[in-house]
Amino acid sequence: MTVLRFVSRDRQAVLADLQTGLIGYGERVAELRSSDAVLNELHAITTRDLPLPVLGAARFPQKPADWESVQLGKSAFLHKSVPDGWWEEYDTLARGKFRPMLYLAASSMAMHTWTEVRRMHQPIGIDTWTYDLGLKHGMRDGLTCPVGGRWVVAFWSGKELANIVTQPMRVIICAAASFAALRLEQLIEPKMFGEHAHLTPRELAVLRLVSTGAQSREVADALGIGEETVRSHLKKAQSKLGARSRTQAVAEALRQQLIP
Repeated sequence: MTVLRFVSRDRQAVLADLQTGLIGYGERVAELRSSDAVLNELHAITTRDLPLPVLGAARFPQKPADWESVQLGKSAFLHKSVPDGWWEEYDTLARGKFRPMLYLAASSMAMHTWTEVRRMHQPIGIDTWTYDLGLKHGMRDGLTCPVGGRWVVAFWSGKELANIVTQPMRVIICAAASFAALRLEQLIEPKMFGEHAHLTPRELAVLRLVSTGAQSREVADALGIGEETVRSHLKKAQSKLGARSRTQAVAEALRQQLIP
């Protein structure tokens, strides 16, 4: 089990460093050749100034309740920082039981810490098993990032996160989680992605924000880049997608399921 030390710093400084690190991650994640590399690089950034190791990532099963079909190494990937023995116990105990974090990730785009989910659901009796198991292994809290209703990327922590990982931090972390999920999907099914236009992570990030109605200045502010760079990414994306406008480019990216 990896022991992490959280260094207290000004939140704005942590946010700035986190943003820089995760933007760089988004730019190079397409070059990573294994699931371990995808999770390791994400972990290195989120543990630099935060007590937030990567737990892992999983693709939702085709049937909503069929989590037993998820296979480690094929559609689910654990990071090496996960405490020894946690996964084996989780896999055994989870069969046939309610999984609140995964349920919420599949049904909502919101980002919640585990303690926040516990307060919302107020589980009793057998339904507390996920939290009890986490505490047994020193996993006091975590953060679950849903990605497009298709993937979930999760982080764990030995500390309660509500007052440590702010909402702006969560937005940036979960944007990086979407890059990780996209790359894992490509590694799982490279043939399927070969049939689509090959957009860079930055082009996809721009299209994803434009799809929400964000203007160029808002996209630039969110990604920490200039407006001209945003327009350049949009033009390249339009060209790759054979689109005549940003609206058509967004529609085509959605049709190809390149963005959620």
